[in-house]
Amino acid sequence: MVYARGYVGDVGGDYNGVKSGQDLKETRSSAELIAEAVKLAKESDFVVFVGGLNKSDHQDAEGMDRESYGLPYNQDAVISALAKANKNLAVVLVSGNAVAMPWIKEVPSVLQSWYLGSESGHAIAAVLAGDANPSGKLPFTFPVKLEDNSAHALGEYPGNKEELAAGKGKDLKDPINITYNEGIFVGYRWHDTKNIKPLFSFGHGLSYTTFEYGKVKADKFELTSNDKITFTVNVKNNGKVDGAEVVQLYISDLKSSLPRPLKELKGFDKVYLKAGESKDVSITVDKSALSFFDPAKHDWVAEPGDFEALVGSSSSDIRTKIKFTLK
Repeated sequence: MVYARGYVGDVGGDYNGVKSGQDLKETRSSAELIAEAVKLAKESDFVVFVGGLNKSDHQDAEGMDRESYGLPYNQDAVISALAKANKNLAVVLVSGNAVAMPWIKEVPSVLQSWYLGSESGHAIAAVLAGDANPSGKLPFTFPVKLEDNSAHALGEYPGNKEELAAGKGKDLKDPINITYNEGIFVGYRWHDTKNIKPLFSFGHGLSYTTFEYGKVKADKFELTSNDKITFTVNVKNNGKVDGAEVVQLYISDLKSSLPRPLKELKGFDKVYLKAGESKDVSITVDKSALSFFDPAKHDWVAEPGDFEALVGSSSSDIRTKIKFTLK
């Protein structure tokens, strides 16, 4: 294995109170660093780019916001250059948050590693080498651009500089007065409602195998306020390696007196399947999964009517659905 730096991140060895004694300064230009990485990529069978964010100010830091949705340190340029040099490229992103990926159509694979701690190197290597089959799912939506998020789209955050100058906008030095105008429409609930295609959906996650979903069944088609309802779907591992899938249950209220998201996650279950194996997965909910909070009544309300249960691999990958009624 050979290494090229590619880009320069933080150059200090004093980081978050830990003094490593390293001097990471670099005298070469960005162009020289990319040229070295590209030359090495062309000579290699496989390329792994490791980048992302860190815990520095204005990145994944506490007490302050990021200055950009994009990757820092010229990483986008490095990734694009590597993708042109060698099609066998895996991008490993170390971050606790989403980032813009303008190069996403140029690369064959992206591994979101989060912050894995002291054994992160071994864990990432196990996934890249195929010794471990990844089965994680995204806990939030990755938008294409910052404006796809509800808080930004509604102009509440980070505020309009021209309006601030005119005394009409929000003062970010006084964030207590920022209003959550998006209400319940955040993440996939916002993307669904506004028909905005995300970069990666809530609940999304690939593995080294594929899973086939059968037709979802319900143990009843009508339930009362004291009932529970169970949805069952058969899931089969169609690939050649063992793996795990997270089956997700969303509920859609087909007619509501108050605005509601198109669907809401109400249950999930992780099933481990050997290659070729299939299992039934069952998820049970009660009327609380059908309820919404009514601010006028100051209470949770489950309105009688028609609902739909949607089962899938992510919020945008619904495989099967079935209707039922609350009496």
